[in-house]
Amino acid sequence: MAQTLKIALAGAGMFGGDVHLRTYADLQRFGIAGQLARVGLDQWTRDFSGVKFELVAVATRSPASALRAQTHFKEWTGHEPAAYSGDAPWEEIFRDFPDLDVLAVATPDHLHTQPILAALARGVHVITEKPMCLTIHEADEIIEAARAKGCVVAVDMHKRYDPDHLRVRDDIQKRIGPPLYGTAYLEEPLEVATGTFKWVESSDPFSYVGAHWTDLIYSYYHSKPVSLTAVGQKKRLVRDGINAYDAVQVRVDFENGMSINFHNNWVTPPEFEGPVNQGHEIVGADGKVESDQQYRGFRWWNKGAKSCTANNHFTREVARPDGSRAYVGYGVDSLTVSLAAICRVKFHGESREAVAGLYPTAEESRITVALIHAAALVRDLNFKYLNEGKGASVTARFGPDGVTIVDPNRAAEGAAAVFQRIYDQPI
Repeated sequence: MAQTLKIALAGAGMFGGDVHLRTYADLQRFGIAGQLARVGLDQWTRDFSGVKFELVAVATRSPASALRAQTHFKEWTGHEPAAYSGDAPWEEIFRDFPDLDVLAVATPDHLHTQPILAALARGVHVITEKPMCLTIHEADEIIEAARAKGCVVAVDMHKRYDPDHLRVRDDIQKRIGPPLYGTAYLEEPLEVATGTFKWVESSDPFSYVGAHWTDLIYSYYHSKPVSLTAVGQKKRLVRDGINAYDAVQVRVDFENGMSINFHNNWVTPPEFEGPVNQGHEIVGADGKVESDQQYRGFRWWNKGAKSCTANNHFTREVARPDGSRAYVGYGVDSLTVSLAAICRVKFHGESREAVAGLYPTAEESRITVALIHAAALVRDLNFKYLNEGKGASVTARFGPDGVTIVDPNRAAEGAAAVFQRIYDQPI
């Protein structure tokens, strides 16, 4: 009996229309077996050798982008997925494909929750881009729905699968001793905020890409946050009439005593030599690890062009004898482990609990969402007070009683007003 996993893609912009679409194209043509050894799951190569993957639909807000994704996929595979568009095109997909297995969500940050919950209500597994959502209450709703339906909700946290990061997780972090402090940064190009995305006013640099680093640090140490503070700046984007933060800095303190500073912006000038600037370092009691993901020693320049660098580890093309190109890298690995978990559930009868160790889960992403939620509130208050000359004294506290915003500037309203509980469950 043929085993087929039917996938629909909601969102085909910068990431959905590239990494997701090209990954599903290779799966459609050749299956998943060839990718398994990259993520240490080659023991299932024979189990999954007969599984077919079919992208049945692509859905975007505009008809033009849906047709563009449809056309590209047909060029790569000869198969033409159905194209949908509108404010909630996944509803039409569920109507037309009642046997859908997976909804991949690559919509803008603030629009993840609705399609995720719609899929789970129908018993459809989910692979979503980061961040899973923007509030801790939405995270809890997603987790509860996934548990009720026995569905996988995998979050594309591909930084975990960078080979340098795997070396830190599995080896180096044990050598440098207990962590003391560190810095993680990811700086996006100005084009992202002014042209590529039309929704930057509904998000911020920390929510958008800081999520990668908070998840990575959690994957290293599995230590929960106990407090944070955050500040942001608005100077460059407002010149273009965009009321969004240029940059956000968040310091998080963890149960294990480490303190990590997360620095993010999306205003890096186009003259910068790389697609993004990114890296992190951690100081331990017995050593230090530094990892520069932007400049790994690969650089070139030529007449008529500036100096350039590239991240050949994220995704790269490998030529096949027939002239087509395989698409591999740690950007694909994150999707591979998610689909492998879903295959184990669908075709081998395993529970979502049994496969939870294979992929970045919704429960793990709840930590990142809690940080994003609290940081946004603290950031806005500190931005307001800084502009009033009152300093940046607002913090957030995480504990058994939930998440509390601590705002000393509210002392005049009474001692109780200094503490504002925004969530009353442990993180």
